[in-house]
Amino acid sequence: MEAHRLVLSSSPHIRERITTRSIMLQVILALMPVTIYSVVIHGVHAFYVIFFSVVGALLGEYLVQVARRVQITLEDGSAFLTGLLLALTLPPHLPWWIALVGGLVATTLGKQVFGGLGHNIFNPALVGRAVVFVSWASHVAAGYVKSAEIGIASTSTHRLIEKAVDVANGASPLAAMKIVYDPSTSPLGPAGVPQGIQASTYYKPLLFANPWGCLGEVSAALLILGGLYLLAVRIIDWRIPVSYVGTVALLTAVIGRDPLFYVLAGGLLIGAIFMATDYVTSPLSRGGRIIYGVGLGLITWLMRFWSNNPEGVMFSILFMNGLTPIIDRYVFPHGYAKGGKKGRKSG
Repeated sequence: MEAHRLVLSSSPHIRERITTRSIMLQVILALMPVTIYSVVIHGVHAFYVIFFSVVGALLGEYLVQVARRVQITLEDGSAFLTGLLLALTLPPHLPWWIALVGGLVATTLGKQVFGGLGHNIFNPALVGRAVVFVSWASHVAAGYVKSAEIGIASTSTHRLIEKAVDVANGASPLAAMKIVYDPSTSPLGPAGVPQGIQASTYYKPLLFANPWGCLGEVSAALLILGGLYLLAVRIIDWRIPVSYVGTVALLTAVIGRDPLFYVLAGGLLIGAIFMATDYVTSPLSRGGRIIYGVGLGLITWLMRFWSNNPEGVMFSILFMNGLTPIIDRYVFPHGYAKGGKKGRKSG
């Protein structure tokens, strides 16, 4: 007679083969094309920013775990991914030591201070970016590529837009567009827009070779391909990026601006695909993720058009990270309460 073996264990009882390390490696793989292309577009400066940002993140993780006398978990790839994501939100000419400090802050204050992976409230990479943005604003502003250094992207279309950006004194097309359409700051006043500043002129550069923004903004097409890959391997859920980007596009169209330009420009795509979808800092339920994405889109839209910041993605994600516990509390599937209100009360 065959003996039966009983195994006692704590939940969860249903497990998948996927591990933290495999998830991190998949996301890193999805980011590799845009990372490599950023070095191609921006040159050795971009490599320094990426290298020291990753080193800082790994070093911060290691030092805190040694001080806490807990297991060193650098091999799971989460710290590496944090440093890489941080680097892709930074300008290419940022001094190397600022990238290093940003990486240290991302894993120490953004992650380990809460207890490590799985316990952090805010996206660690964006915590590092926020500290860099606030502490060294002049270095961040000066870190964007100048017209003489756009390298492989130096086509006639790029040069035309570069002149328009220079006219508007903006660091990026998104910033230039904000300045031009604001009658109080536009170099031409409310009467018109300089040649080359029309939103449709930017479509092709933003999709394939954008030399003006942060490292992760060099190609919207590569970001979209990376997102499609993560969707195909079921690493991310479509609800957050679709509701986020869709909300921004819809509200932008409502006020008469070009929605496609405002989707492609800036950090919206990298934020929606690779940062807002972070497992730890985003809602657990499907409905909660849609609410989360709509909230992200609304805040980004408000900041882009009614604040001094032409971007808004970083602050919108950090703000909604703080609301995630509330969303999880009130929008969560009740697996055992299948009898509606009566069933939930009895449960």
